[in-house]
Amino acid sequence: MNSKFSQEIQDEIEEILNRLGFWKDIFYFNTEIYYDGWAIFLREKNLYPRCIVIFKSYENDSYSIKSFEIHLQNFKKENFKELYFVEKIKNQDALLIELKAIIYGKDLGNHVLRMCNDTFS
Repeated sequence: MNSKFSQEIQDEIEEILNRLGFWKDIFYFNTEIYYDGWAIFLREKNLYPRCIVIFKSYENDSYSIKSFEIHLQNFKKENFKELYFVEKIKNQDALLIELKAIIYGKDLGNHVLRMCNDTFS
């Protein structure tokens, strides 16, 4: 297991952030380092905000992505509703392919389909 401050991990995070730079006009980026892994948060800059989280544990060699819809409660507190989750993404290329699909609506489409199935079943 690499130290969370190892140059290898810092380089990996920087490489992903550089590749995400394409979407810098659409998202705010934030990186957090944890005891058991690291995460990159992408928060949309629009009226219908989503938060997409990329996470990688120090113990395994795969990524996971979660997408959340953000609601304001009483104009004060943010509530997060999970829209989509995918794990065991093997490499950065696969990560970016999956992330691109989510950014362009895969998570929202799956959420709407799930809501329709729940309503009519």
